[in-house]
Amino acid sequence: MSLQNGVAFMFRAVCHKSCRPTLLAAFSALLLATVYTHVAFAGTFSVTDAKAETEISEVSRVYIDGKLAAIFKLDDKTREKTIKITTPVGRIDHTYTLCGEITIRTPEGRVETHEVSNDGLLHNPDNRRLYALGSNNFTEFFLLDPEAPSVAEHYPTHSNVCSMPVS
Repeated sequence: MSLQNGVAFMFRAVCHKSCRPTLLAAFSALLLATVYTHVAFAGTFSVTDAKAETEISEVSRVYIDGKLAAIFKLDDKTREKTIKITTPVGRIDHTYTLCGEITIRTPEGRVETHEVSNDGLLHNPDNRRLYALGSNNFTEFFLLDPEAPSVAEHYPTHSNVCSMPVS
């Protein structure tokens, strides 16, 4: 449905057949058209996170443009999870932050929990499937699209957004 047809449809729905155009009806149609327009242009992409063999558990959070967009809780029962994320309207580039608490068992049998966090930038991620990956002995945590690596860039410094959740 085109925007013009959508506005006409919404105006008719507000006014019905016998209604004369009024300021309230016109305002209502304009408001509905604005909502209709914004919904039509929101983008989506997905993020997949998987538990590594050395991990006992993982809790990760994805922030898009500073707002919490997804939480992953992985363990032996849920080894992988994919979440669809809707991006804010009006932008094609989005900042992201990955925060995680990863519990591993070392080769010596010790249990360790690592806090990982990194920031990055997504370039037009719409309709992409990104993967949350860790590297450098759980010191870097970033998003990657293997089919288009330039979609996601990351900064190797720890993020200021993340902090350990308080239970």
